[in-house]
Formats: sequence, structure tokens, C-alpha cells
Amino acid sequence: MKNLVLAVLLFAATCPASLRAQNTEPARLPAVPTTKVLAIGHLTGPRTPEIIKLLASDELPDTVKMYLSGKIDQWYSLTDRDGVVFVINASSVSDAQAFLGNLPFVQKNIMTFELIPIGPLSPLALSLPHASQH
Repeated sequence: MKNLVLAVLLFAATCPASLRAQNTEPARLPAVPTTKVLAIGHLTGPRTPEIIKLLASDELPDTVKMYLSGKIDQWYSLTDRDGVVFVINASSVSDAQAFLGNLPFVQKNIMTFELIPIGPLSPLALSLPHASQH
């Protein structure tokens, strides 16, 4: 029993130091390309009857055309406030900005977008053989 207690104490005394030594270098994941851009759109002012009319007459038809052309992959409404979320097929934020700049609400400064580049889930590369070489 005395040997077991000594072994546990020795392990406890040396383990934290060895863990710190292993964690001195940050873990690196492989880089991944931007394959889509998440665009979160917010109205710049209150929702008014005029905005709703413009939505139906201008914004919605243009957005449908962009979806049917493959530029917008997915689209959603924000549920906690006025706004939209688009998943855009673009390889850069600047491509997405240029694309969204064609929307009537953006041109009329009724809506702005937060743009977030996204790509494949990089930790998945760790499941591949020789992941450190990729």
C-alpha cells in the first residue's frame, strides 16, 4: 500500500510538468480553402410598410434569381429579429460582397451584411492517415 501511495504521489508531482511541456506549442490544424461565405443580413432601420412593399417588388425576385443561378446555396430568416442568413457559393469575402452589392436592399442602404468565410471542417483531416503531412 505504501508503494502505491508513493507511486501516485510521484505521478501527481511529475504529470503536470510533463503536460505543460507537451502543450508549449499550439496545436496546428491544416489550412482549408474558403468554399462558401456565410452572410448575415440586418436591416439598417425599422421595418416599415414601404420596406415590405420593396421586399415583394424588388428584393425577393432578385434573390430568387440569385438562388436559381446557384449563387445562393441556402437561405434562412433570422428568428430573433428582422434579417436573413445566406450561405453563398463564393471563394472569398470580396466575391460575396460584389455579389450582394447587386441586391436592391444593399444598393438602397436598407440592409447590410456581416460576411464570414467558411470552408471544410479542418479537424476532419486528423482522421486521415499521415494527417500531419497534409
